[in-house]
Amino acid sequence: MGSVPVTFRREFGSEAMRAEKRSVASGSVVAALGITALKISVGIATGSLGILSEAAHSGLDLLAATVTLLSIRVSDKPADADHQYGHGKFENFSAFIETALLLMTCVVIVYEAIKRLFFREVEIQPSLAAFVVMFASMAVDFWRSRALGKIAAKYDSQALAADALHFSTDIWSSGVVVFGLALVGFGRKLGAPWLVAADPVSALFVAGVIVFVSTRLARKTVDALLDTAPVGARSKIIHALGKVDGLLEVDRVRIRRAGNRYFADVSVGLARNVTFQKSGQVAEEVTRAVNQILPNTDVVVHPVPRAASAENIFDRVRAVATRHNLNVHDVSVQNLRGHLHVEQHLELDEQLPLKEAHDRVSTLETEIRQEVPEIASILTHIESEPATIERGEQIRRNLQLEARLKAVAAEFPEILDMHEVEVKRVRGHLYISCHCTFPDDLPLSRVHDISTALEIRFKQEAPELFRVLIHPEPSTDNRR
Repeated sequence: MGSVPVTFRREFGSEAMRAEKRSVASGSVVAALGITALKISVGIATGSLGILSEAAHSGLDLLAATVTLLSIRVSDKPADADHQYGHGKFENFSAFIETALLLMTCVVIVYEAIKRLFFREVEIQPSLAAFVVMFASMAVDFWRSRALGKIAAKYDSQALAADALHFSTDIWSSGVVVFGLALVGFGRKLGAPWLVAADPVSALFVAGVIVFVSTRLARKTVDALLDTAPVGARSKIIHALGKVDGLLEVDRVRIRRAGNRYFADVSVGLARNVTFQKSGQVAEEVTRAVNQILPNTDVVVHPVPRAASAENIFDRVRAVATRHNLNVHDVSVQNLRGHLHVEQHLELDEQLPLKEAHDRVSTLETEIRQEVPEIASILTHIESEPATIERGEQIRRNLQLEARLKAVAAEFPEILDMHEVEVKRVRGHLYISCHCTFPDDLPLSRVHDISTALEIRFKQEAPELFRVLIHPEPSTDNRR
């Protein structure tokens, strides 16, 4: 078995998905634009730092929503020669830009709030319009947050999830600003000027909310940009792979994320004598196991040949031959006075010159002795593997020859029946094939010994035979 990576890719995306994501992102941009304009006008009219900080916050939301819309348009593009993992990282990068912008806004808000608290008084004029705008803003933010969150969860979009998080926290920060304005209004009516400080304090609270949101977003975006694996995903995948039949070990599991897709690179150990087809079947099982933990993951499976602990000497001999893309058969091992002697049959292309064929066999025997030092000697029977379709002719039934051969088969009590005898002539040689019925419970080794002995007796009885092929059948499967 070779160690050829096996890749399984699943297309995660459709035009319907892209249309939904772009629609909700575009709606978010339009809503943010309207709310930002209203907050700026009311904030200037009232002189409220809380409203102006919310306007700045909404302005950042507008910029973030615009970046999100652009990032979705780019990230949904399919992979190409220059971006072989797709363009999903653009979503993560846009979220990183949003984080930086939010933190910059916090610095401005905190600076202005401290000035108003300790160094400069500003006349604030709470008005009905201010409260109407803020409550309208909270309603719009609630609608945007639900719409964005729904689509973000449906398509696992980090950019849309970041926007949804922004707008959900906007509801609370707007509520705090409304509360601050209400305290300022009460302060005016009750003659308590110290309540005017509620406005910059509410602005500081808004800044705190932004910092909190930015920290959470920053952690996610940095993790995505640095290819940090989801918490616990690797251990869960390794545990799931432990249940895959045929795996000897899990050598390596690497996970990375780009946009709404995960990519997994899994290296697994398989018995070195399994076929390439079997390794492909195991790779499919590995892919299914990974997708149970992280759905829609693009999985690359790298099978590595390993020596199984339960290998016997026959497996070890065949493993060396498989490494050279050679197939040995009829391997027999004899223990003579404490020394192991191996006899095997090996088929090589019939067009090979004898010298080249012998050199290949010598190399194979040397590596087998190195791999299995307890072997004292190896004898390889070289057979020609047909490389062309031979022209032949089927001979009419020879009842006399069939009768002679059936009499020979009757000498073996384990042979219950002999039928479907065919005789052909190929390149001037006589070929014969037949089916023989054996008891169901007869060991295969005994069936092989009897078939070999019967082949020898056939050639003794009919020396003109060049090749004999005997097909064994169990008695319950005899469909004559």
